[in-house]
Amino acid sequence: MDRMLYVAMTGAQQTLQTQALISHNLANVSTVGFRKDLEDFRSMPVFSTDGMPTRVYSMTERPGIDITQAKIMTTGRDMDIAIQGEGWIAIQAPDGEEAYTRAGDLQLDVNGQLTTATGQPVLGTAGPIAIPPAQKIDIGEDGTISIRPRGEASTEIVVVDRIRLVKPTAQNPLYKDEYGFMRTKDGAAAPPDATVKLVTGALEGSNVNPADMLVSMIQASRHFEMQVKMMNAGQENANSSDQLLKLE
Repeated sequence: MDRMLYVAMTGAQQTLQTQALISHNLANVSTVGFRKDLEDFRSMPVFSTDGMPTRVYSMTERPGIDITQAKIMTTGRDMDIAIQGEGWIAIQAPDGEEAYTRAGDLQLDVNGQLTTATGQPVLGTAGPIAIPPAQKIDIGEDGTISIRPRGEASTEIVVVDRIRLVKPTAQNPLYKDEYGFMRTKDGAAAPPDATVKLVTGALEGSNVNPADMLVSMIQASRHFEMQVKMMNAGQENANSSDQLLKLE
């Protein structure tokens, strides 16, 4: 009876964690460049002191993320960029290390530094990119940033920097950190890749499918209810066993 309760209890606990992950995906259905977190269940044996398995419990895992490209939406804004196909934009994470994102809604802060909408500095050929006062800013498909300085003629174009675009290999895959940014598994900076191309005046949306997530949430809710019923059944069986023992 103890094993029945243990299995049902761990199953319910892990199902709640799955629901939290699904809710996180749904909350980011409109987040620019968001990549859906995947979830998976597997059975884990519990071993006793003599090395023999005594119970099995459920464990929720986040095996990775869905890197499928999302829909690209035209905005017409000069500082909005979207990556065509594979590739990532290099940024500086809150801890100062290099990280990667697909969110291309770029901004200029009060100091003229190029950042993401969440305030993370965008990296160029030699660190964070700073743009001097300009009348117009253009971003090429290879990430090259050109400006027309204030007060200069329309033919006066100055190349400021180039956005660092990368494409990590399968030998050094990416994972999502606690900030929601991508990082290489070994922590090393990915080298620039000239094959990564941008679409300017456009943004890539989230690759979360709301309908699929709602179905997954309903399934998780039903699994949780089933586990609770199993716990109740185990308790009822235990009570019945106690009654039989009392009659003796």
